[in-house]
Amino acid sequence: MEDRTIPKEITTRKTALLSVNAALEKKAHKILVLNVKKVSSLSDYFIVCSGNSDRQVQTIAEYIEGVLKKAGRRPIGIEGERIGKWVLMDYGDVVIHIFFDPVREFYDIERLWPDAPRLEVEDDAPALTSLSRKI
Repeated sequence: MEDRTIPKEITTRKTALLSVNAALEKKAHKILVLNVKKVSSLSDYFIVCSGNSDRQVQTIAEYIEGVLKKAGRRPIGIEGERIGKWVLMDYGDVVIHIFFDPVREFYDIERLWPDAPRLEVEDDAPALTSLSRKI
């Protein structure tokens, strides 16, 4: 018998945590989690990370999408995946920006939310078990 149950929606924090861990698995670096809930009406969390090449950026995006799909989350939209310089993944409550390093430096989008609580993830961090309560 086929299981036709609809996956229960995962929480915003769990979506952010799964995204960060998926990015870590694909060797993304300079991972930053911004809690923009109180400073922006766009989303609750922005996750920003970098890859060393356009191919790595594409791989990180594909992997995050797959991990979230298995957890029952589908994106509202994904932009830039084909080119791989800046991939924007919109899950509504969580928005993920994956940059090729020079493009991230040029746009420096983190500066747009200087008052947002933030969590900087070490490049060599093991998988996170939770997000800091401060974020």
